[in-house]
Amino acid sequence: MAVLFALIPLLLTLIGLALSIWSLLPAPNMTLLPLSVGAPEVCIWLLGLNAIGLLSYAIFQQTELPVIWRWLGMSLLVLSIALNAHPLLQLSGTIAAANRSMNQALGYNYSANIPAAVRASFRPQPFSVLTALRGIAADPIRMQKHIEFAPGLALNLYQPLDSGKYPGVIQVYGGAWRSGSPNHDEKFSRYLASRGYVVVSIDYRHAPQHRFPAQLEDVNTAIEYVYSHASQWEIDPERMGIIGRSAGGHLATLAAYQPTARPFRAVVSYYGPVDLTVGYADPPVPDPIDSRQVMRDFLGGTPTDLPELYKQASPGQLVNRQLPPTLLVYGGQDHLVESRFGRKLAMGLQTFDTPTVFIEIPWANHAFDAIFNGTSNQLALYYTERFLARLLY
Repeated sequence: MAVLFALIPLLLTLIGLALSIWSLLPAPNMTLLPLSVGAPEVCIWLLGLNAIGLLSYAIFQQTELPVIWRWLGMSLLVLSIALNAHPLLQLSGTIAAANRSMNQALGYNYSANIPAAVRASFRPQPFSVLTALRGIAADPIRMQKHIEFAPGLALNLYQPLDSGKYPGVIQVYGGAWRSGSPNHDEKFSRYLASRGYVVVSIDYRHAPQHRFPAQLEDVNTAIEYVYSHASQWEIDPERMGIIGRSAGGHLATLAAYQPTARPFRAVVSYYGPVDLTVGYADPPVPDPIDSRQVMRDFLGGTPTDLPELYKQASPGQLVNRQLPPTLLVYGGQDHLVESRFGRKLAMGLQTFDTPTVFIEIPWANHAFDAIFNGTSNQLALYYTERFLARLLY
């Protein structure tokens, strides 16, 4: 029995370390990517697990566990706790940088121009331990799913509970242009709708069966469909924004930056690809999704084969004039779409006097917002709702 008790602290040590180490380790493949994405986002829970592990050594100190094993186990748990604390130690600096970027782009008193009723619905702080533990709630909303806007393509509609006239936000999902559906990111859609926006989550055809520009054509078709139904769906067409994540961020910026695009008042991209030619030439290391294969599937060849198509598919190539105000959010630990691309896009936009907010979350990986109440998404959501409110209200 004493031997079994001795195994409890060791087991907790191994579990704690095996999970915590992914806060810093980049994932070499898709199988391990969820660990690399999730570990920093649930750091509060992992801190608790590792603290319990340390406590277990005190509880079971009378067991037959050799002293050297006890000290080794406790040392590994201290290392795990340090890994878990890493995002929290960077929070204040990240928040300060985000505040500076918001103030520079929107004005130092930007929140004063947001209606008081809208400000009252905001998250009060960029990060809350309590929120990390219990989640982010959304009030009841109205919802319609699977509204066909083109043959084989549908959208989801999320509306505030009360009838009225609201800003509209078109949402484009990610999935390497090869997968996904308008049901993705539904927590975000419901959250925004509960705070006074009509959110329209749209679909598009997938690669490699359908290659670019099919996806952009579908997004443009969906945008026109939304505008044609704006009155019916209680959307104010003069107050429209568009948001996307990963491949969806790429398509959202690409659509909004076209010379013939509708006049969006706000564009938001979470970790969206920017320059596909450079991305192909210099892929991330490690590269868990095989980025070059993804781009070949999307475009039908390499930049050598299709140089003009790669340029046409790169939002950064469209930055040659003032564009709609843009919020860019990237993860510093992202090994699918590196933050350097977002920073380069932000600099280009600012060159043409486009109000641009660039937020880099140092500990975050690609798709960090899959953990909706996680450390990174709390911070991203805090600034996203303020950015949208300032420009759409």
